[in-house]
Amino acid sequence: MDLHGAFHVYDTTLRDGAQQEGLNLSVADKLSIARQLDDLGVGYIEGGWPGANPKDTEFFRRAAAELDLRHARLAAFGATRRAGVRAADDPLVAALRDSGAPVVTLVAKSHDRHVELALRTTLEENLAMVRDTVAHLRAEGQQVFLDAEHFFDGYRDNRDYALEVLRTAAEAGADVVALCDTNGGMLPAWVADVVHDVVETTGARVGIHCHNDTGCAVANTLAAVDAGASHVQGTINGYGERTGNADLISVVANLQLKLDRAVLPDGLLSEATRIAHAVADVTNFPPASRQPYVGTSAFTHKAGLHASAIKVDPALYQHLDPVAVGNDMRLLVSDMAGRASIELKGRELGFDLSGDSAEDRALVTRVTERVKALESRGYTFEAADASFELLLVEEVDGVRPSYFDVESWRVITETRPGDEAVSEATVKLRADGVRYVVTGEGNGPVNALDQALREAIGQAYPEVAKLELIDYKVRILDQGHGTDAITRVLIETSDGRSSWVTVGVGHNVIEASWDALVDAVTFGLRRHHQS
Repeated sequence: MDLHGAFHVYDTTLRDGAQQEGLNLSVADKLSIARQLDDLGVGYIEGGWPGANPKDTEFFRRAAAELDLRHARLAAFGATRRAGVRAADDPLVAALRDSGAPVVTLVAKSHDRHVELALRTTLEENLAMVRDTVAHLRAEGQQVFLDAEHFFDGYRDNRDYALEVLRTAAEAGADVVALCDTNGGMLPAWVADVVHDVVETTGARVGIHCHNDTGCAVANTLAAVDAGASHVQGTINGYGERTGNADLISVVANLQLKLDRAVLPDGLLSEATRIAHAVADVTNFPPASRQPYVGTSAFTHKAGLHASAIKVDPALYQHLDPVAVGNDMRLLVSDMAGRASIELKGRELGFDLSGDSAEDRALVTRVTERVKALESRGYTFEAADASFELLLVEEVDGVRPSYFDVESWRVITETRPGDEAVSEATVKLRADGVRYVVTGEGNGPVNALDQALREAIGQAYPEVAKLELIDYKVRILDQGHGTDAITRVLIETSDGRSSWVTVGVGHNVIEASWDALVDAVTFGLRRHHQS
């Protein structure tokens, strides 16, 4: 399938997405993301604005040598020539020409007020700027797309002029005229009406570029496609300034899985979840758990009623098989859990709890009641699979997994004027038949406890040296009690290959942290001894 001649999927994460507040991409970051986008199978990757941004100029230079794209073509973004200057003599146009990118996307004013107030030129000169720049770059052998900035607002104020900008670009050789909802204020029905008019009136190939200020960027994009657009622009994870751009994965998943339009090469949409999370790692923006299709909560079920139905047929409470986008179904264990939730979660963790014997039914009942009782005290197992697995093993085997017995622990924090506070923790425990008394120091009480606990156990089980605390979350549950409130702590631990989350609850943050730390180390040792 020739994606470049058929339907265009155009990604602008590296340029428009990078305008998101707090998002800063190095050249190496941009190269890494470009490879991920190519793995998804997008047709075009907009790399940035060479000439206007030194980092983007460097990106295109390095991309020529370091990127081996299998599916995508690189696009350089830039503006039409300046007023009163020939396109061939404009240094920014020259940077586009010299970028090595096979495609150039030109932004042009299509709103008459922007032409007169922002560009400070005439409407006629703006048309000449569009015509000359498109024709010049086409003559140099580059494919040209036009981004008609503020098109929808311009169309409302002066339809004839907005359409004339598009006609001018198409007649000069632009392969696509993309209609930009730059301010993000449109709604789907409005977009559909305008796109339909543009397609019928100009005969040009129409693209769509939507921002999410009304929360409708994906819906607006789909409405444009339904009205005749055959080129969609967006960003991975919906990155972009203000409220972001159209989330490209949601757009292509809806087109491909709901509307049966083959917009990506066969099989590549199943990489969507992995790629969305990989890009999030590069941008250092945690992926949104509730993101459609690829979020960790996109196919997650909590209510017992849902679990009962899913046990019969997952399609009863899921709009599609998550495998289609590389995601997976998850069951949460909570105080809303019923027997079906526990059975399905047990199956997910490798325990068959679906037997019909009285003993099996009694086991599921015990686990269900215990989970609800613990959650009433402040525990949560929705995100703490490791703590739930230890609970489940205890109920199945009749004894909790244990590799050490704690005699006592204590923490002292010393503060001196002008110096940072230093915490010291002492842990007394028996492991593998030997009693250990270990003192650890840290920059806080929890850090000191973690150091002392792992040093003590490490003398009997050296493998704990691989364990590392990588995330730590605290929540005060009953804030009305002030400093006497119940505290919940979630700890994420890694062994370098995978990670797991444990939960602890106590009358203070140190007690809750100790609870979670003991579970974390116990789970890690159990996993090591099973492997």
